[in-house]
This record gives sequence, structure tokens and C-alpha cells, in this order.
Amino acid sequence: MNRLSESETEIAKAVQSDIPCEKRPFLPIANAIGITEDEVIATIRSLIGRGLIRRFGAVLGHRRAGFTGNVMVLWAVPAERIEEVGTLLAAFEQVSHCYERDPAFEGKYNLFTMIHLKGLEDRDELIRKMALAVGIEDRLALASEEEYKKSSREYFK
Repeated sequence: MNRLSESETEIAKAVQSDIPCEKRPFLPIANAIGITEDEVIATIRSLIGRGLIRRFGAVLGHRRAGFTGNVMVLWAVPAERIEEVGTLLAAFEQVSHCYERDPAFEGKYNLFTMIHLKGLEDRDELIRKMALAVGIEDRLALASEEEYKKSSREYFK
């Protein structure tokens, strides 16, 4: 059984919500719990290694970060080209997410890219450049019209 110690529970509580965006984000957690920053980081690694934390990642608040628009582009990529095309698309600076989708959406769209735009960038022109760079024409662009509050499930209260 994977029982958590008191400090593991406190750390899990702290990292399930927003972590400060600063140079040493785990230091305030360490100070609040009364342990070192290195102990906090080691505990998080241990919890991940034991499978008790399944995902640890950042959530981007697009509008707060200065992005004025975003679009999810779904690509129909031949299976033998998925790695190559994914690498090329992920290299575009406007792409924050690029991942394979299995099963494919609508049976054919198997590579998803999330594109964030600033200012007056032309979304359609950028997508055309991306398509030309990878030689894939079959795509579906889904523009975001509204940004919803992003939240994660809370396991500890």
C-alpha cells in the first residue's frame, strides 16, 4: 500500500494547485512545511516514480501571457511519417503542444497542434506555411472563441 507520510501529503496538497511562477517555485512550499527545497523536489520525484503523481505540468493562461488567439489544428498524417511531421510542426515557435492522437479523430486526424498567436499574425497564412513545410494538406483548424477557466482535480483538501 502507498501510504503518504505527513510531509508527502503536505507537498501533494501544495502542488495540486497553482505553483508560483518564479525562479525557485518550490522554496515557498518548503518554507511553509518546514523542510528544505531539495526535500520538496526529491519528494515530488518519489511520488511521480511511485505512480502517485501521474501528471505534473504547466497550464498556460493564453490571454494573460499576451496571446490574442489560438487554434487547434488536426492533421491527417500517414503513420510512417508521424514522428517526422510531429518534429517539424513542433519546431514552429507558435506551437505549444504537438501530440499524436490514438485513436484518430474522425478516423484520420492523428496529429494535433495547438497554435498561439500574438498581435496581427495571420492564422490562416501560418497554417498554410506549416502544411507546406510538412507536405500535408488534409487538416482541420478549430479556433478557440473563448478561454475557459482551467482547473485540476483536487485530491487533498
